Amino acid sequence: MPTLADLENSTEFLARHLGPREAEQASMLNAIAADGAALPSRRALVEAIVPGAIARTQAMDLPAPVTEAQALAELKAIAGKNQVLKSYIGQGYHGTLTPGVILRNILENPAWYTAYTPYQAEISQGRMEALINFQTMVTDLTGMDMANASMLDEATAAAEAMTLAARAGKSKSTRFVVAHDVLPQSLEVIRTRAKPLGITVDVVHCTELAANLAATPAFGVLLQYPGVNGQVRDLRPLIAATHAAGALAIVAADLLALTLLTPPGELGADIALGSTQRFGMPMGAGGPHAAYLACKDAFKRSLPGRIVGVSVDAHGAPAYRLALQTREQHIRREKATSNICTAQVLPAVVASMYAVYHGPVGLKRIAERVARYTAIFAAGLKQLGHTLLHDTAFDTLQVALPDTAHRDRLLAAAVAAGCNLRAASADTVSVSLDETTTRADLQTLWRLFAQLAGRTERPSVEALAETPALLPAELMRSSAYLTHPVFNTHHSETEMLRYIRQLSDKDLALDRSMIPLGSCTMKLNATSEMIPITWPEFAGVHPFAPADQLAGYTELNELLTGWLVQATGYAGISLQPNAGSQGEYAGLLAIMAWHASRGEGHRKICLIPESAHGTNPASAQMVGMQVVVVKCDANGSVDLDDLQAKCEKHAANLAAIMITYPSTYGVFEPRVKELCAMVHRFGGRVYVDGANMNALVGIAAPGEFGGDVSHLNLHKTFCIPHGGGGPGVGPVCVVEDLVPFLPGHATAGQVREGGVGAVSAAPLGNAAVLPISWMYIRMMGADGLTAATETAILNANYVAARLAGHYDIHFSGGSEVVKGGGVAHECILDLRPLKDATGVSAEDVAKRLIDYGFHAPTLSFPVAGTLMVEPTESEPLAELDRFCNAMIAIREEIRQVEAGALPREDNPLKNAPHTAASLLASDWAHAYSREMAAYPVNSLRAGKYWSPVGRVDNVYGDRNLFCSCVPVGLSE
Repeated sequence: MPTLADLENSTEFLARHLGPREAEQASMLNAIAADGAALPSRRALVEAIVPGAIARTQAMDLPAPVTEAQALAELKAIAGKNQVLKSYIGQGYHGTLTPGVILRNILENPAWYTAYTPYQAEISQGRMEALINFQTMVTDLTGMDMANASMLDEATAAAEAMTLAARAGKSKSTRFVVAHDVLPQSLEVIRTRAKPLGITVDVVHCTELAANLAATPAFGVLLQYPGVNGQVRDLRPLIAATHAAGALAIVAADLLALTLLTPPGELGADIALGSTQRFGMPMGAGGPHAAYLACKDAFKRSLPGRIVGVSVDAHGAPAYRLALQTREQHIRREKATSNICTAQVLPAVVASMYAVYHGPVGLKRIAERVARYTAIFAAGLKQLGHTLLHDTAFDTLQVALPDTAHRDRLLAAAVAAGCNLRAASADTVSVSLDETTTRADLQTLWRLFAQLAGRTERPSVEALAETPALLPAELMRSSAYLTHPVFNTHHSETEMLRYIRQLSDKDLALDRSMIPLGSCTMKLNATSEMIPITWPEFAGVHPFAPADQLAGYTELNELLTGWLVQATGYAGISLQPNAGSQGEYAGLLAIMAWHASRGEGHRKICLIPESAHGTNPASAQMVGMQVVVVKCDANGSVDLDDLQAKCEKHAANLAAIMITYPSTYGVFEPRVKELCAMVHRFGGRVYVDGANMNALVGIAAPGEFGGDVSHLNLHKTFCIPHGGGGPGVGPVCVVEDLVPFLPGHATAGQVREGGVGAVSAAPLGNAAVLPISWMYIRMMGADGLTAATETAILNANYVAARLAGHYDIHFSGGSEVVKGGGVAHECILDLRPLKDATGVSAEDVAKRLIDYGFHAPTLSFPVAGTLMVEPTESEPLAELDRFCNAMIAIREEIRQVEAGALPREDNPLKNAPHTAASLLASDWAHAYSREMAAYPVNSLRAGKYWSPVGRVDNVYGDRNLFCSCVPVGLSE
């Protein structure tokens, strides 16, 4: 009879998270075992592959797992400790109304949130159309020539704009000027970014800017439009003064305000940036939100971030793709100008759909309502005897008060009334209105200000309803925007619903099939994990609300960081970095700050093996380090002789080494502890890239085997979905002596002497998605997380064993009991010999996999001409076999080319993917049948994914760069 504990089934989620069942795992282990060897369990497999020297000595100390329902109840209780007050804080974050059709069908839809970065263009046409819409929305509203497909947040976009101006401008100055009314969190992140690059940041009042620039050169100037305290200033004289001084003009602009105001491009700006948060994305205590970055055409090839462009496919039809990918950091490595993993695709899609749904008329109506309410509110404040610091405004008013005591009394009264105002200075407050503001809200605010002034009368919204907006007449916008039909068609819910479905049908995400990407773990993003992110208790919180209103987030942060400490073996963790790239950056800043604290700020050499993750060199150069490459041996491990030589050569200046473990080649390097000890002997610190933590959790901990710093990808190992290329969270983890150098956030009162400043706009970065990882760990427990790691290794070795007779496995370990020596959680299939023999390339195989209904593995990284496969623990055996069968069938097609049965230039691989239209054409002239093209295996007849376009021409797209909505007629 089952026990009561069995019936309570506290480990129910583990069985739902892992793909292969126990009986299936036994058969997989038999398939993996080398001749004459036995692998009786997953643990035996792990012990045969993972070096014993790095094995954990004790289990993670985590709470026992609970059921999905219990975890949700616990998290609901934590969320309830947040206080969701009506926010008038502003400062770049605003209340917004997410249209239900977008909330349910994009933000909460796995067809959108489980998709991967659109590197495989043919199966990403839907989300790239949404991103083209985003770019068009930004260029139209800003009046700029070119925009990227999103940035992490407004503050990091401002920092990227600064470095863009430094390298693209002609000034030799190293000085950057920030206007006095720029968002304070943007200034803080700019200062963090500027320091290691040797850039001086000066804050100058706008009234003194022209004289300041005339006296002291600068390479760039950042202006806010409107300013943080609400003033709408004519920037044209300031931009003219900037240009006269030989500097580039950067404008941080509110997109909603730009529906009414003359856009930055028409004011003469060189670069524009800002947030799209108020276009339908909840505040979520700071993120995720899509920022934007736009520029003049002259700077387009230096513009950081991803750009979606229009090209043509093999049939001459328009098709979208990521343009200018040669700028990518994993290609340029140490020569990269920016770490390009800086996108927030899912929030960008939401923002673009918000614009599509409302259209230019609807957006203008929202903006005019906000501006009118602001003017009405201002008129009422004047009736009550209050003084406003500025006579222009879009949505924000700054109100003068007698002293700090009056300010604090007003702030407290506001909280008691259920709302938050912003303490703009010692004797002023600011009030920011937004899309959610109502007439009743104005009455509440007037009551607070009347009480403060001792007045009994109350202004009337109805009496003041015709008060004109406080926008300067000379700055009112006259140019059109969002004229493309996509922004003028889908305004009913029926139309919008069908448009969203039409786009998602073009894409391949985890809700359709396995995405076997090496180094970019695409595992289950369970529904129970996703449910909490749109709870009002998490979504409705302003990141700079009073700390006592964030008690739920504080507890969530403490619990999650404590659990991640257990998983990694480190002493301290910051969740502030809102991408893996930001985590790398923060970790390297911590290392640099530690060296500086010891009087060794000259240590700037960063050793990076050939096998390291592609973002590493880009992050190193961003903190002012000099990259020195270390060789790898024939087995894919770091060459310790070369490492010794490099350490000796750079002993006096060695700052760190960056390794990925297990390596990007998919192997557990047996001498990693020796590597760490060597670097430590020469005074350097060891950075262990956490991209492959899915192969370590519960088995080994970087903080135990010699790592000093790691970042984690919560959007990989800990189940936050990729969202088409963002959102992400990249916590930075450090050993005890580096804890004081974790990123702080002075804007939120977190100041550490000698520490690292803010790396993201909000103290908790992408706080709203942290509940996903909390739910995952809470439902899995220590044993469950360990089982996930073991199963990930099992699945990878099963795929390697099944494919080893058909493809060369490029690197493997040295185990004698595992076929081929064993791999970690991913394996590399080497197609270079096949290309030499048949002309069939890794890209041809990747495109042919689309015909079989699969996203391709990682293409030509980390080794050109290869495919890197990571199946993850979540894929069931049936899906693993379906993938292996597809790869084996493709190998048979290649053999037909080898044998001459199929021509080298006209075969299913060279012409893949095959669209339905091409198969229905009357003039089929290929050397193979339509059936072979469409249904290479019979199982596809039960449910075929059809690529919406043929193979996309990358070269054409870069030579004919077009990065906004396709003109009417081109797509017909």
